[in-house]
Order: sequence, then structure tokens, then C-alpha cells
Amino acid sequence: MAFTERTELLVGKDILEKIKNTEVAIFGLGGVGSFALEALARLGFGNFLIVDNDVIEESNINRQIFALSSTLGKSKVEVAKERVLDINPLAKVEDKKIFFRKEYAEILKDCNYVVDAVDTIASKIDLIEFCYKNNIPIISCMGAANRLDPKKFLVADIYSTSVCPVCRVLRKELKIRNIKNLKVVYSTEIPKKIKNIDPSNTENAKVLGSISFVPSAAGLILASEVFYHFFKIRH
Repeated sequence: MAFTERTELLVGKDILEKIKNTEVAIFGLGGVGSFALEALARLGFGNFLIVDNDVIEESNINRQIFALSSTLGKSKVEVAKERVLDINPLAKVEDKKIFFRKEYAEILKDCNYVVDAVDTIASKIDLIEFCYKNNIPIISCMGAANRLDPKKFLVADIYSTSVCPVCRVLRKELKIRNIKNLKVVYSTEIPKKIKNIDPSNTENAKVLGSISFVPSAAGLILASEVFYHFFKIRH
């Protein structure tokens, strides 16, 4: 594949051949997951399972790579699949427009690695628990909203994390389920406190702040960790 020629100079032809046969599942195609998928597709990974129940909204444009004026109202998984195939027409992409819960775990049967970029805690727990019990490698992204510094992201086991509120909640839930380890990408930046400009609007109070270069940075780190897992290459 001509588009991987520059990558081949760094990692070699044998590794790129292996990538073609590796299936990666990406759950959540928001600001984090969309950039993780983009990077993996451009690396030359040839098999994807992509899962997201949402459609693209105008508020997504500031941080999600698939979100454009031309894609508003479209299914995220459908737009993502089209983009991956535009990058690599030989790729195989299975798309699922679902809100993941444990009853859907069967879709993971052929996956070699799982990227968790889901926002909802309940879905994250179901996904993590299934992967842990079935020895499927997984990396989970913690909170990326309400932050401004992309340099604060680290990769660690969840039980070694601090500061991040999502990590705190997950540590408690994973202990209850006797899940002893989980690789995560998390930020050491204290989340900004966002003022609700209209206190009477309870729906608005649930909206989190975001910026273009923070979720994308987390997504690219996720993609690099998938690559490192299989091919043991470190800078």
C-alpha cells in the first residue's frame, strides 16, 4: 500500500503486514475515539469494529474529526466507516450503531484489541469487565473534558492514577468486580469548573467544556499504545 511507505521506513515491512490482519475494536467515536481510529487507519491496520450510537451534531465540530457541516445529522459509525475506506479501500470495517452493554459482548469475539473511548461509566464498566474476564487486551480513556493542556496525559494502570474524577469512580467499581488492572490514558490536569450560564437550564448543566487539541491528543496516544502492544516498538 503506497500510503504506508513513510511508515514502513520507520517500522519495517513485516510489521505492516501483521497490522493488516489485526482487528481493533473502537468503542466511542467522539473527540477521542475519532482520532484514535483515524491514526490506526493511517497506520495501515486492516480490520476494525467501530461502535457508537450517536449522530453527528453541530457541537461536535470543535473536536471530532468526522464532524463537518456536510456530515451533520449522519450516523457517526457510517461516516467513520466511509472515511476509513477512503483512507484504505482494502480495510474491513464492521460498524455497529448501538449503545454498548454486556448483552452485546458477542461482537467482540474476533477482536485482538479494544479501545474504550466511551463516555458513559456503565458502558465502560461492562466493556472493561468483559475484556478482563476474556483476556482481550483493552486500553481505556479517562476524562478529557474541561481540560486545556494536552501535555498532561499519561499512560498508567488505573490503580496508579490520581486527580482524574473518572479514574476515581472506575477504581471503586473495578475493585468491587475484582478487576486487578487496567491500562488507561488519563490527565493529571485538574478539570476546569464550568459555569452554567443559565442555572435554570438543567440540561445545559450537563454539558462539558471541550477544545480541539485535548481529546485529539488522548486519541492519538491510545492509537500509539495499540501499536506498541503488538509490535513492542518504543521511542
